Amino acid sequence: MPEVTDVDGLTVGQVSARLGVTVRALHHWDEIGLARPSLRTAAGYRLYTAADLERLHRIVVYREVGLGLDRIGAVLDDASADVPGALRAQKSQVAERIERLKQLSAGLDRMIDAHERGLLLTVEQQAAIFGPEWDPDWPAKARRRYGPTTQWQQYAERSASRTPEEWQAVADTVAALDRALGEAMDAGVTAGSPQAHRLVGRHREVFAAYFPLTRQMQVCLWRMYEDDPGFAAHYDGVRPGLAAWFRRIVDADARAHGIDPDTATWE
Repeated sequence: MPEVTDVDGLTVGQVSARLGVTVRALHHWDEIGLARPSLRTAAGYRLYTAADLERLHRIVVYREVGLGLDRIGAVLDDASADVPGALRAQKSQVAERIERLKQLSAGLDRMIDAHERGLLLTVEQQAAIFGPEWDPDWPAKARRRYGPTTQWQQYAERSASRTPEEWQAVADTVAALDRALGEAMDAGVTAGSPQAHRLVGRHREVFAAYFPLTRQMQVCLWRMYEDDPGFAAHYDGVRPGLAAWFRRIVDADARAHGIDPDTATWE
């Protein structure tokens, strides 16, 4: 801080330059009675004395350690004020903010990792949760293919905050849906039936663990599932022909809601 001199009669601009605070701040402190210039010229301009400058110096010091203006006023004007106590309380608040910032930093690291890696699980955790057939390279492949999309960003945001236990719950829910689809196919559930529509809706709800899925997107997704050998093999492993069967159900549900499956787009 600039050294305080005994020169009286400093203008607000001169004080601003000496203490490194804005003229606006000085005017505000004057308005609220925290630091008012003691002198006034014949023309009505206010001037700061050496004593005023010393008070401003202390205000700047206390403000830099984070005390609020009300608290600073109490410290300066109340002779019985517990200044060490006020500073200790401020230090405690600073420590809390530091801890919150550390947590924020850790959260940002996870978010960055999730956007870059997709899945914040070790290979061992992935195998334990998703089964031995799971391809641990899938997240990297998916990012290369879908990285620029909104859906990848939504998936990453969910992944960043998800624990292994929560991923296990997602995997269990998906497995339960697969079983329900297989059982419905065995039971002869037909496309367009109320039960079929409920299964299609349930699939969208379950899939929301990754990103929100519209009916049009669902049509496109199951078109891909049926055509992609890996996905088709998974569903046909649940029941032979399940991928094609469920695509027919999804298409029928889309038609029931005014969507032409043949022209559906990813939106």
